[in-house]
Amino acid sequence: MTEDLEPELPRGIALAWGVAANPQRGPKREMSVERIVEAAVEIADADGLGAVSMAAVAARMGFTPMSLYRYVSAKEDLILLMQEEATGIPSDAVREAGGWREQLEALYREQVQNHLAHPWVLDIPISGVPVTPNMAAWMDAGIGALAETQLTHEERLAVMLFVSGAARWAGSILAGYARLAREQGLDGPAITRTEDAMFRALITGDAYPHLRAAIDAGAFLDDSDPFAFALERGLDGIGDYIAAAAEGRHDPGIPWAVPDDADIADDKRFREARKAVRDAEKVLRAARKAERQEARAARDRRAKLNPTG
Repeated sequence: MTEDLEPELPRGIALAWGVAANPQRGPKREMSVERIVEAAVEIADADGLGAVSMAAVAARMGFTPMSLYRYVSAKEDLILLMQEEATGIPSDAVREAGGWREQLEALYREQVQNHLAHPWVLDIPISGVPVTPNMAAWMDAGIGALAETQLTHEERLAVMLFVSGAARWAGSILAGYARLAREQGLDGPAITRTEDAMFRALITGDAYPHLRAAIDAGAFLDDSDPFAFALERGLDGIGDYIAAAAEGRHDPGIPWAVPDDADIADDKRFREARKAVRDAEKVLRAARKAERQEARAARDRRAKLNPTG
C-alpha cells in the first residue's frame, strides 16, 4: 500500500503559512520576514514591481542584501509574500452582504479595489493558484457564497473563478487608465474623448462595419461601467442555472447542462410571450441609451454654465 506523503512546501509557501524554519541568526531585532515584505510592498506601491530587488529592499531598511537572504532566500519568494500581503483577506462585509449574488458582487468590488490599490500585483506572472492563506480566504469566501445553492462543488469553484477573473480584468484596465491619467495629466473623460477621436479617424465602415457602427452610436463615449454590466449579465445566467438546479430541471452531476425550451418551442402562446420579452428588452435598452445620452448632454450643459468646475 502506498502511503500519502505530505508535500514538501516551497520556501515561499512555508513562509506564508508561518511554518518555515526561522533563521538561525539575524543581524538586528528590526529585521524580520514581515518587515522585509512591508518594505518591498512600499517600494512596489511607489515605483512598481520592477523597482523591487533584494538590494533595494535592503537599502530601504538600512541593511545589506546578504542579511535579507537569511530570512527570504529568493526574490521569487519575496514576490509571493508581497502578493499575499497586498491581497489581504475579504472583509466581513462580503459574507454579510446578503444572498449569494450580493456576496459575489461585494467580493468582486473588493478585489477590484485591491488591484487599484496595488496595481503591481497584476504584473506578477500567473503560474497557478498561490496556495497561501489570504488567497485561500478569497476562494473560501467565493465558494462559501454559494454554499446554500444546489450547485456542485465543481460549479461553485467555477463561479468563484469567473468572478475573480472579472475582477482581475477590470482592475487591470482601470489601473492602466489611472496610470495613463497620472502620466499625461488627463482625467477620465478627456482620455475617453481622445480615444474616441482616434477610433473615428482610423476605423472605417468598409473594413470594420460593426465596430464603426458602435463608434457612431457613441459606445466609446458612454460613461456606464462595462465591467459591471458584464458581471451582472454573467450573474444573471448563473442565477438562472441555480434556479434550474433548485427546481430539478437539470442533472447537477452534469455541469452546465441546463436544458433549453426545445420541447415547447412550437407552442404559439409561448413563442408570443418570448417575443414580447425580447421586444420589452429592446425598448429597455433604447431607454437606457437615451438616458445615458441625456446624462452626457446635461453634464456638457452644466460644464458650459460653470466652466471652472
